[in-house]
Amino acid sequence: MTNIIFKAGEATVLAAEGQYTDAMPEVLIGSVNGPVGHAFASMMGQSAGHTRFFAIRDLNQLARPATMMTSKVTITSAEYIELFGGVVQGAIADAVVDSVSEGVIPKNAVDDLCIVVTVWLDPRCAGHAELDKKDLYRTNYEAMKLAIARALKGEPSIDELIKNRKSIKHYALEGVVEN
Repeated sequence: MTNIIFKAGEATVLAAEGQYTDAMPEVLIGSVNGPVGHAFASMMGQSAGHTRFFAIRDLNQLARPATMMTSKVTITSAEYIELFGGVVQGAIADAVVDSVSEGVIPKNAVDDLCIVVTVWLDPRCAGHAELDKKDLYRTNYEAMKLAIARALKGEPSIDELIKNRKSIKHYALEGVVEN
């Protein structure tokens, strides 16, 4: 049994030039017997426009710890769902498995833990004639690994947040809020 009850993490990895492949996963990691496990189980039903998937590496290759992923934006096209349930799903699953193989997630806890992840996939990806699927994979893989590591390390720490409170602000607040 694990003592990981509820850990949250996020990360952003930016796209290559000319792509809409930025990745911004938000993860919860915790015991299957705790609040994350309860949330995971309650996600087994579907919600219109926000399809939920297990993160799988390929057919019959469910990632461990079991990982449930859902989109942050409303899914409106078959092309979007193909990317989300293909390249992005594979990247998320590979990041989970590699996080175990690299010791970030304890191997002996994989059956006691579960992960819930909300995934950003820019709606423009589905219609982008020159979409770079390798970059879509890269950004989602790197961001998921980083989000998992940050969750389990408790990063950023409250001390870091306090230290940077006046020097870092959300990009959308530029010219809106003075530090």
